[in-house]
Amino acid sequence: MPFKKPVYLFVLLLFCGQLLAQKKMASVSGRVLDEGELPLSKVSVTLLGRQGGIATNDSGFFSISVPADKAFALVFSFTGYKKEQRNFILSDGEAERVVVRMERGGDALKEVVVTDQRPRREAGLITLNPKQAINIPSPTGGIESLIKIFVGSNNELTSNYTVRGGNYDENLIYVNDFEVFRPYLVRSGQQEGLSFINPEMTRSVNFYNGGFQAKYGDKLSSVLDIQYKKPKQFGGSAYIGLLEQGLHLEGSSTNNKFTYLLGVRNRSNRNLLSSQETKGNYVPSSADVQALFTYQFTTKVAAELFTNISRTKFTLVPEFSQQTSSVFSPLFSANIGVDIFFEGREEDAYKTNMVGLSVTQQVRKNLRLKWMASYFSNNEKEAIDITGAYLFGERDFDRSKPTFGLIVNPLGAGVFQNYARNTLSIDVLNFSHKGYLDNGKHYWQWGLSADRQQIDDKLNEWEYQDSAGYALPYNSSQLALFKVLKSRAAININRLSGYVQDNIAFSDSSDFALQIGMRFNYNTLNKEFLLAPRIGFSYKPSRWKTDMIFRGALGIYQQPPFYRELRRYDGTVNSNLLSQKSWQITGGFDYSFKGYNGRPFRLTTEAYYKSMWDVVPYDIDNVRLRYLGNNNAKAYATGIEMRLFGELVKDAESWVSFGIMQTKENLANDFYYRYKNSQGEFITDKTEDQVPTDSVKTNVGWLRRPTDRRVMFGLFLQDYLSTNNNFKVYVNTLYGSNLPYNIPNSVRYRNALFIDPYIRIDIGFSALLLDSDKSKRRSHNPFRNFENIWATLEVFNLIDRPNTISYLLIKDFSNTTFTIPNRLTPRLLNLKLVARF
Repeated sequence: MPFKKPVYLFVLLLFCGQLLAQKKMASVSGRVLDEGELPLSKVSVTLLGRQGGIATNDSGFFSISVPADKAFALVFSFTGYKKEQRNFILSDGEAERVVVRMERGGDALKEVVVTDQRPRREAGLITLNPKQAINIPSPTGGIESLIKIFVGSNNELTSNYTVRGGNYDENLIYVNDFEVFRPYLVRSGQQEGLSFINPEMTRSVNFYNGGFQAKYGDKLSSVLDIQYKKPKQFGGSAYIGLLEQGLHLEGSSTNNKFTYLLGVRNRSNRNLLSSQETKGNYVPSSADVQALFTYQFTTKVAAELFTNISRTKFTLVPEFSQQTSSVFSPLFSANIGVDIFFEGREEDAYKTNMVGLSVTQQVRKNLRLKWMASYFSNNEKEAIDITGAYLFGERDFDRSKPTFGLIVNPLGAGVFQNYARNTLSIDVLNFSHKGYLDNGKHYWQWGLSADRQQIDDKLNEWEYQDSAGYALPYNSSQLALFKVLKSRAAININRLSGYVQDNIAFSDSSDFALQIGMRFNYNTLNKEFLLAPRIGFSYKPSRWKTDMIFRGALGIYQQPPFYRELRRYDGTVNSNLLSQKSWQITGGFDYSFKGYNGRPFRLTTEAYYKSMWDVVPYDIDNVRLRYLGNNNAKAYATGIEMRLFGELVKDAESWVSFGIMQTKENLANDFYYRYKNSQGEFITDKTEDQVPTDSVKTNVGWLRRPTDRRVMFGLFLQDYLSTNNNFKVYVNTLYGSNLPYNIPNSVRYRNALFIDPYIRIDIGFSALLLDSDKSKRRSHNPFRNFENIWATLEVFNLIDRPNTISYLLIKDFSNTTFTIPNRLTPRLLNLKLVARF
């Protein structure tokens, strides 16, 4: 692929440049003294951004080799003294002598952190640092932007993601063990608001992209397990940017029995959407408030209250749209464009409320019980009444002509009107219990959950199309609508689920570990009772010198139907829909090693295979999933993923991910007929001139699923200036090969189109405006209690690539269909200021 060559060339030049630079050396020597001009021994002298170095001798003397003809910095550090930094640029062979004086008052010794090896032993588990969510340059930001580096993406406007061939509805999300949900009526990323997860309140992020254990719920693809902070002292943060603003506060009582964690956010995508191809008045707004309160009644009993209130509104008054696509063929090439002039407006509103209460009881040292109750409420409204008049044809791109940018050779014209008045109300009441028993080599976990789900849905949509003065579909006796969707549904579902799981360590050294579990699920909608056994293992060879862990998992995974799966294309509800089912196997290794620079690196590799049956096929249009509403398909997904984690420079972790995948499906009874005329030639339409005399039945068979992205690449890179680590750069790179695009609700034209590869590079530059050293701040300084303040400039879509998200289908006067791509965001700038206190 043409994308890979520049990347490989860039990496090769980078390493070659490093090798050439290492050939030229200089030296720096001198003495390190304290405030009394006495020599300091054993002072650490290191190059900024590199590990290792030298120490001064008993006379405070040091001598170190350094690179020549480039800027670098030496950092002098000693316990009880403030760090000192000296910047240099030396010629080849030059010897510099310095005297460094250090002041008392440095940081105290930091507590030793023992790394937990358990995350390395679980198949499919990726642990993420939530602090990077504020740093990663991305239009949506948040935890989901970090996840997309590992699983790929094709839309920067949404926080949704797909995992190993699954879709958005196949991902579980937990916050402090409470399951959370997303809005369902959203049609495009433009309408999305804030992600549920507040990164500033997050303590840990565990993401399972497959092979997850029985203790997690009933979905087919992934689990995102979020744990919020439990503060020990007062603190907080505030940030303000062109896209999003936020504030969070945290603290605890003097006796540490009561803790609080509060977060408020506001987001507006107006700056992003103003650059869209459809021009008009965009008024998107989203705000939420989250709170987590904990209280320790006794040493053995604690309670936790979690609340969330979220409001999202989207208003669009479109004015006009100019879209263009190039057509190349042996017989015809042109720049095809469509100009659309609009009247009307769209108003959408999404309201989400959630409250959860949990009580944890430490019965004994090895026995812990947790009781939970939660209520989730989601209310959504769509109001659309937009009329458009379009002119379609060849666009002139000759700047020397007065017709530049205009359509000079019309191929079609028409009028359309889209109308919708849709409402959706979802209420979920949950009661659950979890238990944990540590019995030596056996760590038992169990749980039981009861859900009451109420869904009230009203759809009222219609679409009118007029092409060249004729309403479609054409009827000489009456005015016909192109599409009508009217439906009302009230669904009540009771669910009962549970699990039991045993984590077994076969030896004290835990070279081999095993997880065995069983889930069950029952719902009153289709009265299915499902069992899902799951097993996982990990093995670390104790006699190997290399730090390597082998891990794998095998199990049954099922997904009972919820709101979207039940809806057919015509709006009717299939209450007899069965759960989608699969068996999955995954296996790989986790290898930890020292890199070329002496810093730790980790390489993980996993291969997987998923076989699925009772599948409900679907189409994707932007971020909207439209299901066929029947269990009429089987499918599979298989692939391999490789990831490398490490510090290219000290204290700045970067990671790269590469994956190859194939996922296909086979629909039952997916056939169509091709018709022939009297001369034995295939015809495309039945007309008076083209009368069919024969037909040929064509079976479609296996096709690519809508999420079949064969190659995925993601890179998150951190770096800073060689002379000052207070100036940092962050690079977020995503690449995904093409995706199939299905003509909606069509058997014959599934996989008829392809969306071009998704390529995107976002970059951010951060500068430290205020560091954590408070000793130099005066008592009346308004910033005396701040830990640090950072300013960031972000450039989204650095290469200004016009990525495609979907297609607009238009017919010309001769009934030939043309495709016009709907593009995502171009290059944009964002400013952000982040303060922590």
